[in-house]
Amino acid sequence: MSVSAPTTSITPRPLLQALAKGWWLVLLRGVLSILFGVLAFMWPGLTLVMLVLLYGAFALVDGALSLIAAFTGRVRAVPAWWLALAGLAGIAAGAVTFLWPGISAIVLVMFIGAWALVHGIFEIIGAIQLRKEIDNEWWLILSGAVSVIFGLLVLLAPGPGALGLIWAIAAYSIAFGITWVALAFRLRKHQPQ
Repeated sequence: MSVSAPTTSITPRPLLQALAKGWWLVLLRGVLSILFGVLAFMWPGLTLVMLVLLYGAFALVDGALSLIAAFTGRVRAVPAWWLALAGLAGIAAGAVTFLWPGISAIVLVMFIGAWALVHGIFEIIGAIQLRKEIDNEWWLILSGAVSVIFGLLVLLAPGPGALGLIWAIAAYSIAFGITWVALAFRLRKHQPQ
């Protein structure tokens, strides 16, 4: 008489698999964010116009990476609308900064705060979807929370000096990038063999 071991059914994790396949896009997004933050700390005396252009370039690249992730067709289990909206918001933010580089400091501060707040909310929504497929996945939630907190702080106190704004944006960008780099390496471990 032979006894066979009980079989367990493993449910597929399509979102996790899709993110794991594109882990390098998450890594690239994090590295670009850290690079932007480091450059902003290295040159704190940048003029507001230069800050606008740096922010515009960052927002365009970040938006493009979000759109690539949304429309690669790999994420079928979860609608990619939140990634697409975040990508379009980033591209719009970048385009506005290049079309009108002379916008006032307060308008720029409010625009950056609103963008960070919306971006963070969409990241938290995405993290909730990811948590259905992987246990203890908190890096994306942390990244979204950092974005929401930064956005709220900027919106509540838009009057700090230009140097304080540069340092706040640099610190936010580095913290945001670190969470995405950590998430990328965690996703890399889940690549299909």
